[in-house]
Amino acid sequence: MSNIEIVLIAFEFAVLLFAFSVHESAHAWMAARLGDPTALMLGRVTLNPISHIDVFGTILMPLMALFTGMPFIGWAKPCPVNTRNFRNVRRDDMLVTAAGPISNMLMAVTCLILLFIFKIVVPQGPDAVLCAAQLALYRTADFNLATMPSLFPIALLLYFGVIINLMLFVFNLIPFPPLDGSRILRNLLPYNAMVTYDNLNARLGIFRLLLLYFIARPIFTLIYDPALNLFNLFLGLRAG
Repeated sequence: MSNIEIVLIAFEFAVLLFAFSVHESAHAWMAARLGDPTALMLGRVTLNPISHIDVFGTILMPLMALFTGMPFIGWAKPCPVNTRNFRNVRRDDMLVTAAGPISNMLMAVTCLILLFIFKIVVPQGPDAVLCAAQLALYRTADFNLATMPSLFPIALLLYFGVIINLMLFVFNLIPFPPLDGSRILRNLLPYNAMVTYDNLNARLGIFRLLLLYFIARPIFTLIYDPALNLFNLFLGLRAG
């Protein structure tokens, strides 16, 4: 494995940890705003990754995927929520659930805007942003990295911030357990349908992850690819 590949993995993993932290702290913050202080009292309203790490899901699984090229999957420690503290259980539970993916979209848009400013302000900015996109997406670049501006690592971090946060936004809103989208869907169902949904989810058990891979992957691609192309067009990059 080349030095540049190790650097890319380090950048990607650092951005992923921060994206997980933003996601889980958004759940916790929204729950506290709506009357449930459980996560707040447990110190989960923080961007410190240590408070959100699940050793297997946050560290081992993502690193295995990054180093081996296996399908990526990862997760942070779930945010504890006591719905009995909500005034309107279904509405407030959906708001808490949606806060996580929405926070990732806000992060993706923020990184996109900062990249746009980088492209305009920094000398050789357009080349640096294009090179960062090529490295992040394809692990190759048509540019000599030695000619890139000294601030090039910032462009690379920001582009990873775009694609990773966009991935988490799209993936988590897919309505399949245990993703956030499934919890939103559950709260939209009539009571009898919700009970049936919960029973089916319980019976699936560990098979949920296997089904998730085969069902969610095509849905994810169908939404993520056009969304990323729109982001790239904003940056003046050719759609991939």
